Amino acid sequence: MLNLPVLWMAVVVFAATYLLAASIYWVVTRLAVNDRARAFKALSPGMLPPLGILFALLVGFIAVEVWNNYDKAKVAVATEASALRALVLLAGTFPEEQKTRD
Repeated sequence: MLNLPVLWMAVVVFAATYLLAASIYWVVTRLAVNDRARAFKALSPGMLPPLGILFALLVGFIAVEVWNNYDKAKVAVATEASALRALVLLAGTFPEEQKTRD
């Protein structure tokens, strides 16, 4: 899955999420009969705000981690490019026999 293009990866992730949510919805609606239906209806409004807060915290922490990884990768690329530039500049000062040496 990691070798897929971004568009197809997004389609696969959204499809998997949709199928998971649909299966959970189907199980809950099948279990919600008679007394359990009233229990499910009473529990749902009370549980949504804490679940929403936990989801927001999870997304926030993941976003911060991705942002930090992006910054580290950006610094690594800049450092590598700077080192290659210095190598190119210094290679011009080497004698001819060392320029062609492997």
